[in-house]
Order: sequence, then C-alpha cells, then structure tokens
Amino acid sequence: MEENKNPYAGRWVAKLKGRIVAQGGTPQQALSASQATRHKEKPQILFMPIHFSLPPLIQKLKDVLPAEQEIYLVGGAVRDLILSRLSPDFDLVLPSGGIGLARKVSRALNADFMALDDERDTGRVIVHENESRIFLDFATYRGKDLEADLRARDFTINAIAYNLRDDTLIDPTDGVNDIHAKIIRACSQDSFADDPVRILRAVRQAAAFDFTIDIQTRGWMNQAAGQIRSVSVERVRDEIFKILNGRRVDESIKALDMLGVIEHLMPELLKMKGVQQTSPHVFEVWTHTLMVLNYLERILLNLFSVLIAEDGDESEVKGEVKYKNEFAQALQTQLGKFSELIQQHFSESLNIDRPHRSILFFTALYHDVCKPDTKTVEENGRIRFFNHDVQGADVAAERARSFNLSNDEVERIHVIIKNHMRIHSFASRLEHHNEYPTRKAIYRFFRDAGKAGIDLILLALADLRGTYHKTLTLKTWQVYLEISKILLENYFEKPQETISPPKLIDGNELMKELNLTPSKLIGDLLESIRENQAEGIIQTREQAIEFAKAEAGKK
Repeated sequence: MEENKNPYAGRWVAKLKGRIVAQGGTPQQALSASQATRHKEKPQILFMPIHFSLPPLIQKLKDVLPAEQEIYLVGGAVRDLILSRLSPDFDLVLPSGGIGLARKVSRALNADFMALDDERDTGRVIVHENESRIFLDFATYRGKDLEADLRARDFTINAIAYNLRDDTLIDPTDGVNDIHAKIIRACSQDSFADDPVRILRAVRQAAAFDFTIDIQTRGWMNQAAGQIRSVSVERVRDEIFKILNGRRVDESIKALDMLGVIEHLMPELLKMKGVQQTSPHVFEVWTHTLMVLNYLERILLNLFSVLIAEDGDESEVKGEVKYKNEFAQALQTQLGKFSELIQQHFSESLNIDRPHRSILFFTALYHDVCKPDTKTVEENGRIRFFNHDVQGADVAAERARSFNLSNDEVERIHVIIKNHMRIHSFASRLEHHNEYPTRKAIYRFFRDAGKAGIDLILLALADLRGTYHKTLTLKTWQVYLEISKILLENYFEKPQETISPPKLIDGNELMKELNLTPSKLIGDLLESIRENQAEGIIQTREQAIEFAKAEAGKK
C-alpha cells in the first residue's frame, strides 16, 4: 500500500484540459460528479492505476481466459490484494456462463472442476498447489449488472471488483478509501437484516485487519442482533470458530457482547459477569475470562518466537522494537525447545473444517462458565467455586454439541475443561511445599488428558496470567513453567517410560496366572501395573505378575 501515494490511486477521474475535476469509484460516478458542476463539458474519464502484485495463479488465469471475456475478481480477494495479503481462495463474477467458463478454465489449468450451484450458474475450479487446494469460484452476477452485485455484498471493503481484462477497479461503495482508512462499513442499511451472520463477520474482519467498525454500521448490527437466531447453526458456528481462530479474540468476544449477540448464541457465558473472586484474582469472572483469551494469544505468539511486550515494556532500537519482557523470555527459555512439537500438535486438527487452535480458545472462553453456579463464601470471606471444572465441562460440551461439533471435538473440550485445575495443583505443591510431580502423577495426568495435556498446559499458563495480571511475580511464573517443562519432557521425550509404558501382560494372561475370572479386579490390577511401570517400580513381566498376586491377595 505504500506505493500508492497518489491520492487518486484506484479511482476513476474526470479530466478537463489536463486537470482532474472530479473522481469516483466507477466511470459513471466520475462522469456524474463532473457534470454536476460542468454539465455542458465532456470530460475524459480515466482510471488511476493502483499498484499491487497479482498472485501467480491469477496471472495464469488471465493468460487462459478468452480475450473478450468480461470477468471480474471480487470480494475478499481484491481487498487482500490492496492490503498485500495472501488470499486463500478467489471469487470471480461474469454476466453469464459461470459453470461453462469454470469447466474451460479447469481444463486449461489442468485442475479439477465441480458445479457448485446450477440455479446461480456457479462453478468451481480446484487447483492443487504445494499440497494445498485453492478454489476459483465463477458465478454470474447477482443482480442486473456488476454494480448491483457489488452493492448487495456485505461490506464496502469487500465490494470492489478487479477487471481482469484491463486491470481497472470498479468500486461503487468507496471500498478502497475505507481500506486505507481501516474502516468496516456496511454496503447498505439492510446488509445485516439480509444476512445476520454478517454481524459476526464484521467483528471477525475488524479484528483480523485491525480495522474499526463504522459507528452507523455498529448501530445496524445492534438492531439486527436478535435475528442471528434465524441463521443456520452451521453458519453461525463457522463464523464463531473463525473468530476464535483469529486475532484479538478477547476484543471480538467483548464486541459481540456489546452488540447483544452473545445473549442469543451463548447466553450461559453472561452469568459470569460481575461474579467476584478473592485473591489472587484481580478480576471478576467475566473480565478474567477475557484476559485469559488475551494471554493465551500472547503465549502462543511468544512461544512461536514472536515476542510480545507487556504494556509499556518496550524500547526503540535502530527503528525496531526491542522487547524486554521477562515473562516472554522465560517462556521461550523454558519451553522454546518444544515449540515445533506444539505447532505440530496444533496442525493435527480434530475436524477438517476447524483448526485445533479454535477449539483451545473455545475451552478458554468456557473454562469458568460454571463458577456462578458453584460459588460459595466462607466465614472468612474467601470465595470458592468447588466442582466448577466438572460442571463447566458438561455445560461447554452441551454448547459444543448444539453447534454440531464432531464427537472428537466435544470430547476434547470436555476433557480440557474438566481437568483445567490439575496443573494449578501441581504448581501449588511445588511453590509452597517444594514437591515435584511424581512419575505416577504425570502418568495419571496424561492417562486422563491424552493429547489434551498439551492444551491443558497452555490454558493453565494463560489462566495464571489472567488471574494475577500485573501482580504476577516472575517466581510464580517460573514455577508454572517448570511444571510445564516437566510434563512436556515426559510427553515428548519419555513416552515409553512415563506416559505409555509398554504392555507387559494382558488381561487374559493375568487371569490365567492368577487363576481369576473376568471382573473389575482385572482392569484395576492392569492399571496398577501400568502406574508402577511409570514410576519405574515394575520393569519386567515377572515383576508385574508378582505385583498382581500381592495386590490380589489384599482384596
């Protein structure tokens, strides 16, 4: 965007005698603006070039299109070109023949083809590049012409068309200027009534691009908030989880609350508002939850080698920001060696439609949802929330099922929230009693958590930061990092020793050796053997049998 210093870049201008006298987002707008004051004169209408780099795939597409084909790149792809961002997929519109052109392009690009919507004459080209898929969707105009199609879209920044024939832009709603001004503005007053899911999309895109939602647009969003319940649960779910997988999740959730959306989609969350907590908590439960989301995002960025400064904790060095964040540095020092393995963990999605990261942020949003229901106050004034983890796991799982998440996702959410206090217990014993987790305790932790153990570590660190905020000492932070390091070392480096010891004997063999019949006792004995393997007490089959005989004799 730096190259576009010309104030008219990306605009159509009207020239008279070599001087620009009017401008607009389309040729007709520029002409009309000129004729408003010079109606007898005939100006020259020109497009002022805007500089951006076309993706190689779009250049290939231009090369294979029929010479006289009227076709435009539209929507988020054009916005991303102007923002110098990579776009994952591309939407194209044309007057007619979307499916036919898509089929021809697929042959020319040696790509796959599918008809998406016969009624709307929409076809898809699927290009395979570097083990990924890129979609090119070809659709006919929705409306009488291109401008009608663009004006019916959600936001002005997404209502810009790029003409593949002559490299000009058609921008009837002034989207280019809104991109430069970093504003999310609805194309019309009816935008959200036409499709209420756009409320979620506006919040998501504002966070993703660091844009501000226009005041009038916010009013329209608020008015349409109640209509969000009329949208299919799948569309709502997809936008919610895109928000959870994006940037500034805490601010997005706060915005959805202010707009009145949360009460229609996840009303159980609002019970957390105003629920007070005693020391070491510095926030009530709802604000604490938002801070946990904030810190979880920071922790992931810091862990993956992007140091994020604490407020007011940075200095300029030769034009670059040099961070002096002791907490971030300690995190990287202690856990940095696991960053690639943790990234790999996140790449193993539980569902092809949703990144793993969004599931973790959902659990952070819900981890304390049942604190209001379990609140008790002791005689000394201390506030407790016994069993909020177990009850909260059930509530979160119920909401996950209502969003039609997969069984694997629901189970992961339930496991994380149910067990989210365990690392706090480990850390408390180390900090106050100098007791490290035993090998048996580590085994039991991962037995109950499985792969969710990694998520629990990250959530616990964010939960700690959201609890203490700026009152957290580096000493307590180091204790939590030490616990996290121990758990991760055992999980990644010593799985055969502590996490999943090799099977020395199975149930049938054990029954034969002990002359027992099938019963719960057999399962209990096998689990006790594995626990003692994890502790290093049992190492051979013979030791396992002798241990089982002794234990069975006690029953």
